[in-house]
Amino acid sequence: MTTELGLPDDIRACLFDLDGVVTRTATLHAAAWKETFDAFLREREETPFRPFDAADYDEYVDGRPRADGVRTFLFSRDIELPEGEPGDPPDAGTVHGLGNRKNTLLLEKIRTEGVEAYDGSVRYIEAARARGLATAVVSSSANTLDVLRSIGAEALFDVRIDGVVAAGRKLPGKPHPDTFLAAAADLGVPPAHAAVFEDALAGMDAGRAGRFGYVVGVDRAGQRDALYAHGADRVVADLADLLSG
Repeated sequence: MTTELGLPDDIRACLFDLDGVVTRTATLHAAAWKETFDAFLREREETPFRPFDAADYDEYVDGRPRADGVRTFLFSRDIELPEGEPGDPPDAGTVHGLGNRKNTLLLEKIRTEGVEAYDGSVRYIEAARARGLATAVVSSSANTLDVLRSIGAEALFDVRIDGVVAAGRKLPGKPHPDTFLAAAADLGVPPAHAAVFEDALAGMDAGRAGRFGYVVGVDRAGQRDALYAHGADRVVADLADLLSG
């Protein structure tokens, strides 16, 4: 292991998720999803109300592209909606409309509550770059660039694969490995020589499916065992924990 970074010696690139790994926005996402789904479920008078909870977020939504999160959660409740179109208004009764309702709420929460970076993650990324490792941010969020700019972190990454880039390249999102594989390819590093850093179970699945050289789970929500079960090689509470080796 590389003592300074806690990684195998042959790792040449680090691929970081954004929400929950680099920034504290995961809690804002969870709150926006809960508000969206709870309101939707209450509107369905024929369905007994069972609120969206933390377990639903971890299992069906966290780390997935927005529309995939809607589909996966609704499937878990035996609810079907028309797909609609990506530009559907937030009040549309479609998969994309519901996803856009969530995004509207998220942007409002970001505007009113602000975004903070995890100091330990920033220090870790800076340490990785100082030692010559390439870095990429890999997120399903279409708001990645704005979030990075808001915390002054855009320059920390050589490559950005986010919801906008994935849509343009037609890359399936997590738990599929395609966005991480695209980031590694853009950096010119084989997956076996790249490390994935994720807090979501879907991200762990993507890291395992992509056969990456090392997968680090960041446990922000007390799901250490689940992160290991989904493919983590190591789980830490904060990326700064890796700096001691």
